Amino acid sequence: MKKTFGVIAIIIIFLGALIGGLFGSFPRKTSADTAITSERVVADYREALDVIDKNYVGEINHEKVSESSIQGMLYMLDPHSSFFTRDEFRKLQEDQQSQFYGIGVSILQHRDGVYVQSIIPNTPADKAGLHYGDRFVEIGGKDAKDWSSAEVSKNVRGVGGTPVNLKIARPGIEKPLEFNIVRGGVPLPSIRNYFMLKDNVGYVGFTGGFQETSADELDEAIADLKKQGMKSMILDLRGNPGGILPQAIEVVSRFVPRGQTVVSVKGRSRYMTSQEMKTAGGNTQEFPLVVMINGNSASASEIVAGALQDYGRALIVGSDSFGKGLVQKVFQLPYGTGLTLTTARYYTPFGRSLQRDYSSGSIYDYYTHHTEDGGENGTAAGAKPKPAGSPVATAGGRIFYGGRGIEPDLKAPALAFTPLRARLNEAAFFFVRQLVAGQIKGFENYKVEKQNFNSTVAPTDFQTNDKLLDAFRIFTAKDSANGLTAENINSQLDYAKTRLREEIATANYSTEAGQQVLLETDPQILKAIDTIPEAKRLMGTITANK
Repeated sequence: MKKTFGVIAIIIIFLGALIGGLFGSFPRKTSADTAITSERVVADYREALDVIDKNYVGEINHEKVSESSIQGMLYMLDPHSSFFTRDEFRKLQEDQQSQFYGIGVSILQHRDGVYVQSIIPNTPADKAGLHYGDRFVEIGGKDAKDWSSAEVSKNVRGVGGTPVNLKIARPGIEKPLEFNIVRGGVPLPSIRNYFMLKDNVGYVGFTGGFQETSADELDEAIADLKKQGMKSMILDLRGNPGGILPQAIEVVSRFVPRGQTVVSVKGRSRYMTSQEMKTAGGNTQEFPLVVMINGNSASASEIVAGALQDYGRALIVGSDSFGKGLVQKVFQLPYGTGLTLTTARYYTPFGRSLQRDYSSGSIYDYYTHHTEDGGENGTAAGAKPKPAGSPVATAGGRIFYGGRGIEPDLKAPALAFTPLRARLNEAAFFFVRQLVAGQIKGFENYKVEKQNFNSTVAPTDFQTNDKLLDAFRIFTAKDSANGLTAENINSQLDYAKTRLREEIATANYSTEAGQQVLLETDPQILKAIDTIPEAKRLMGTITANK
């Protein structure tokens, strides 16, 4: 990469920061002032590079020097202005397009490597014959046994139509299997699964971010669930990191009448023009709605939850959201790299700022701000963040403050994650890996030749009986790596049964089917079902933004 790349990036960051007011409420600079300051910054950077070139004792990687200097500048601005390398920027663009190029597997890292968790239908991996439980041994001729999930993902993805050579370890087969797979398009949907729960409640797992197809996917899910008798719905935004703003507007438009403000976008200086994004109208759904959020719900998912909460259109259940209310503009830089630069803030229809404070503490502290269940108010220590702005009354009568993300109407703790349960998860995977490969004596009928890609599980499917549990206990007793005993399993018997059923459903059907098994006993989902009557009461309280 040429040294001039860093100079170009610095100019973009500096000018974008001035336009977005990122340097605070300074007096407005004239064009001449901006040009002089910009020239000084660029000159200082070039001089620093020149000194390094002439005097540094070792070999200089100008690409890495430029990348680190750019990222350092961006971190000084805010936590969400970021630099993207070529590979990272390509992935960002793929994520927004609801598709990427790869082989078509979901993967999971376990104690001794990365394994195939499920195959995506009609993808190269499906056609090549990869299986649940396959372990990556080599990728592209490189030893992958000690790689992380991120490293495996990076190496199996690539340009569409290009081949990737794999060596795979499979239970019951002595030598690694070799595959030559041509990369193809792999769907990256926003809605990973949807199905019916009890009492005519429909569930929509909107966890995959907001992509170009998000609103269309939601329309399809709602239409299908209505055919199955849905009378009310749970929209699960837990873990949804956000994405394309127009799609968030479209999602809110499915539930709030035309012409209502969804989000206000306000520049961080008095020279930026504010905008109000409004609902587009159309076929507005009128069934009771519960929206679920947690500490990993961010940006566009917070916009949706905040708008529906302000208007009293949905009951929000779970734990405090992440608190990401900064607007980024994407800049493409030379050589295929790019950066996102903050230029404004998001506010809910009734005026709450979504952005959590980041003025003190490190980037690490900012991103690890939330506990698993959100704590008392979404903070690691359970301390309430300082309210920002005036109190805001929603249409449902609740009082909330800005500057802390979205607070749920009803807090519901997530399933507790413990070291013992983590070991049970590992044990369940390794047991089912052998089970569906036909390697557990007396249970050869559990062997799976090929996933059938069902996305839903019937109540009678894959129930764990006493005989299978005994086999699991015997297997884990011989597997010293997990450190489990029969007493450990018995102390968490219901949890162990659920995890075994989840793994078997995944191996036979799909990741989505396995996820449904877990959701059936998810305490937050059960709480959401219980709150449907309250969500029904909220219906009819929608008011115009004033």
